[in-house]
Amino acid sequence: MTHVNAPLTPTGRLRLARCIVEDGWLPARAAERFGVSLTTARRWSARYREQATAGMSDRSSRPRHSPRQTSRRLERRVVGLRVARRWGPAKIAYHLGMHPSTVHKILSRYGCVRLAFTDPATGARVRASTRQVHRFEHPAPGDLIHVDIKKLGRIPDGGGHKVHGRPTGKRNSRRGTGYWYIHNAIDDHSRLAYSELLEDEKKETAASFWERAAAYFASAGITVRRVLTDNGPCYRSNAFAGALGEQITHKRTRPYRPQTNGKVERYNRTMLEEWAYATAYLNEAERAKEFPDFLHRYNHHRGHTALRGATPADRVPNLRGQYN
Repeated sequence: MTHVNAPLTPTGRLRLARCIVEDGWLPARAAERFGVSLTTARRWSARYREQATAGMSDRSSRPRHSPRQTSRRLERRVVGLRVARRWGPAKIAYHLGMHPSTVHKILSRYGCVRLAFTDPATGARVRASTRQVHRFEHPAPGDLIHVDIKKLGRIPDGGGHKVHGRPTGKRNSRRGTGYWYIHNAIDDHSRLAYSELLEDEKKETAASFWERAAAYFASAGITVRRVLTDNGPCYRSNAFAGALGEQITHKRTRPYRPQTNGKVERYNRTMLEEWAYATAYLNEAERAKEFPDFLHRYNHHRGHTALRGATPADRVPNLRGQYN
């Protein structure tokens, strides 16, 4: 496509070239007449001699050789991670050691739409909202700790629907295997997480969990100033208030507004995708055994999109013993 401010359109180039080639004008005279440089006049007259009218169109600016172009094999890995794991450009880039903009271009070239435009279960494209999300982050570790409980059904012995399919899996789920109450605490600034698989969500359990979580954050050099929870009975109890103490401010979310505690809700989703439902476990003991490994990977090795590819440990140097 010709630039809007270009002195010559394809028709003008043709007239210039014909003046030189067919009418015998000197290139300098033709350049002055059409208001272009002598080099431009010679270029279009040479193309006219070689290709006639067909040579007056713009040529592709793409180089003949691109030695640093992303290989097809790496492009297939990018698309494979998008389809198999439903990762975004930034997370794929951190995993493969690429730049997020390069991954975005590859996904666009292969026709991969944004994850927000697809159904999580089927991957089919759906109508998406154009609402923009503005992320807020506290400036230092410990300024705010998000605390929440995730209820998760246990896997019956022999496996659930991921192993046997939906009909058999539903029958197995009726055996009364019970639930885990996963108590979570997430640092707002660093996304450092502390979680435990517990038997209930009673006030005594929540209070004891917070005491262990506070000790964990303290061991990483984090001084907790505020804690954010929902309005569950265990968090409104005197037991939990006593566990927090007088030095920590207790904040609560707005009723029926889980997005107020959005960072821990996002952690819950990551936990389900990358641990709870990541593979077909044969029993709950097998899945529970993998939980500490997931938590270590999340805190020390998993690059976070919100942290520009860094890990929580990168934002909490004392977690690795690098005291400063």
